[in-house]
Amino acid sequence: MALPTRIAARLLGLARLLENPRLLKLRRHGGVLGTYYSLNQPWLTSMGIATVLDIGAHTGLFSVTINAVLPKARIYAFEPQQECYEQLKRRLRGVAGFAAFNVALGEQSGTVAFERSASAPSSSCLKMAELHKRLFPLTAAAETISVPVERLDTLASTLALSGPLLMKLDVQGYEDRVLRGGEQTVKRAQVLLVETSFQPLYEGQALFEDILTILRGWGFRYAGALDQLLNPRSGEALQQDSIFVRDSLPQLLPSSP
Repeated sequence: MALPTRIAARLLGLARLLENPRLLKLRRHGGVLGTYYSLNQPWLTSMGIATVLDIGAHTGLFSVTINAVLPKARIYAFEPQQECYEQLKRRLRGVAGFAAFNVALGEQSGTVAFERSASAPSSSCLKMAELHKRLFPLTAAAETISVPVERLDTLASTLALSGPLLMKLDVQGYEDRVLRGGEQTVKRAQVLLVETSFQPLYEGQALFEDILTILRGWGFRYAGALDQLLNPRSGEALQQDSIFVRDSLPQLLPSSP
């Protein structure tokens, strides 16, 4: 991109931020503009979402972003890594209706061995697969720690989950365990945003087709993706943030292929 074009693009972006105080706040708190633009659309904003579950919240980037899209929605965020949890709370300080929980979610209550990666976003309750280490070597170093784990259905019974409900699930290969431990809660949701993989990046993880089979059985349909992680060597898709919606919802999203 030529320098004048880059400058013009930056000026246009700045003008949009200045025109929209919500975007300025989002940028100031570290929200993701690309995700904001993808979600701030009628297919989602017309649903009247009242509660958001941010599972695998890390340091709160999604919570900040969805708060900008759905400022009236209550947000419950779940993050097992202590350092990330503390950043999450600081980032969302002052947001009405926000609550954070320093816990992993899974099939059973108790504790779980957690693989804390040198790159915190790659940390998981599962060991990293060789493919992941080979393609992203900076994430390979890890230490095993113990973290508390709880079933989503157990925690949900203690929370005020007003519908309609949106659930975002990004737990590095542990998605199927979270779903099985939260079946009744998941079935109450209108829309799910789930990180799904096409190749095993973690040992024993469920892949896209496995997640699709579970959710189809629970009354959801696949409705596209927000973005994809590509193999840095071949360019093929490794994983994506998949959108699943209730079959009963109006057809505001394109049908899946």
